[in-house]
Order: sequence, then C-alpha cells, then structure tokens
Amino acid sequence: MTKLNSEQDFLTLIDKYFPSENGHVTLGRGDDCSILKTGNDLCISKDLFLEDIHFRRSYFSPADIGYKSLAVNISDIAAMGGQPCGFALGLIVPPSLEYEFWDPFFGAMSALAEQHGVILAGGDLSGGQYLGISVTVWGESAGGRFLSRGNAKPGDILFLHGPAGMARTGLLSLEEDTAFALRNYPQSAKAHLRPPMRVAAGVKLAESPEVKGLMDLSDGLARDLPRFLGNCEGNVGADISLDKAQLHEEVIRYAESKSISAAEHAFQGGEDYALFGAASANGFEALAESIPGLHKIGTITDDSKIVLNGREYTAGGFDHFAG
Repeated sequence: MTKLNSEQDFLTLIDKYFPSENGHVTLGRGDDCSILKTGNDLCISKDLFLEDIHFRRSYFSPADIGYKSLAVNISDIAAMGGQPCGFALGLIVPPSLEYEFWDPFFGAMSALAEQHGVILAGGDLSGGQYLGISVTVWGESAGGRFLSRGNAKPGDILFLHGPAGMARTGLLSLEEDTAFALRNYPQSAKAHLRPPMRVAAGVKLAESPEVKGLMDLSDGLARDLPRFLGNCEGNVGADISLDKAQLHEEVIRYAESKSISAAEHAFQGGEDYALFGAASANGFEALAESIPGLHKIGTITDDSKIVLNGREYTAGGFDHFAG
C-alpha cells in the first residue's frame, strides 16, 4: 500500500488526471483563486457527499465514490437545461486511505468530467475522521435559456426522462445484502452507484418552447413533485400514473418480494437523478418523439391534491435527514 504523505502528494495525483486550463478556466489550480472567462450567465450548484450519510465504503468502490460525487452535481446542471463547464473540489481525507483508494477515485471522476467537458478549477484539502467530498459545479445555458422548477398550469403534461424507483431498489437491496443485490438487482444497484447523466436531454428540453419547467429527481417523486408544484401559480395538483409498463422489472420484482406496491415504491424513490418536468399538452407528442426516453407520467390538475394511480397520496418521501 502506498501512502500519500502530504497535500502536495494529493495535488500531484490530481494533476495527473485533471487539466488546469481549457479556455473557460484561464488561471487554474495553484493560485489563491481560479479565473473564469465567460460571456454568458452561469448556473451554479453545490453538494456534499459524506461517508455513511450518502454512501458506504462497504459497497461503494473508490471509483463509484469518485464518479457519483461529481455526477450528482452534473445532474443539477442538466436539470436546468445547462451545459456543465467546471467544478471546484473539497476533500476531507481520513488517514487510513492510501494511494490505492485515490487512484481509481480520481480516475472515475476525471473520466466523467472529460465526458462532459468539465474542468477542475481548484478546491481544498483537509484531514478528517471520515471521508467527505464537497463539489461546487457551474454551467452555461446551451439551449438558449435555463429551466427552473414549476411554471406549469392545469392541463400540462408531467414527464420523466429516466426511471423511477431503480436507485431506491438498488440502495435498499445493497443495504440488506450486497452480494445478493449485485446478483439479483444488478441494474438497480448500478442506478444507485453510478446514475447516468442526462445533460444532452436537458439541453434539448431547454431548446423546446413547449417545456415549462424542469428539475432532477434527487429525493424521489413523493418529495420532489410537491416542490415542483409549489413553484407553479395557484393551488395546483398532479394526477400521476405509474403502471407496470413504466417500471423496470427489477423494481416490480423487489416490491413483490416485500409485498408492497411497486408504484408507491417507485414514487417514493430517491437518488434516481431522472429529469422531471412539465410541458404543454399540445406539444408533448412531438417533444417525446424528438427526445428518446421521454415519457408521460401524469398531468397538472386544478386542485392541490396529488393522486397516484387513482388514489390520493399523502405520505412523505425520501429525506437526507431521516434516521
């Protein structure tokens, strides 16, 4: 095992994987600040990714941790219809983690950054008892505008780009029995460990005047849908339909094994990082044809109720502060 004995050891390893300048970042890592060159508005987001809160090293590989800590931030930019440009990285480093951990960690993170044209502009390092990652990411409008949550009215179509409930299935099964989960729910486990990014779909949605609002499903429909509705004018609600044809077979199989409703299990969700939004009813069919994987899950209604498969839904959803 190879120890990283100093901050400079980390910086040398980081420099191995991440370029310092790319035209957008004109002064990169190594000074008190980086300098960004941009002629457009920027959107910016920040997330924490903390050991035993957001991930466990018992079933997250170092590469999984590196990938997902950046991915959850890129997803926020995609949810605005933006193109990610750069990020800053903060690390809390436990003394037990050596080079053999950090090499694949940075390798997976840099591969994802390169895939989306994102540059590491700078950050900070500190020792600590538990592993913690803090990422601040920013992006530019690539579809002519940024999309925000809400802005919909009764009759508008509610849609998803991506699955509902797969990451929840992966999380719960991995917590129960990692080997069993990887063997019996492999796609759901992957959805939790390495959620796919939907930047291209977000940009195309931002290009369409038919799209009213957009967000990503980080906490599941049960919690994120009320947030979306709260940004619409008036007391609007939603009529949601999640039938078996819209759910992955692993989600259905997991729910059946627990004797629970597959639709409610998927609706509660959490960490799916699907794109969720609203579009005008007249333009939705053409929109769905232009963006593969976009599918209707419901409509905005003129009351304040949330209805799931014909029944009012009042339970809560995923909460990062829940014990």
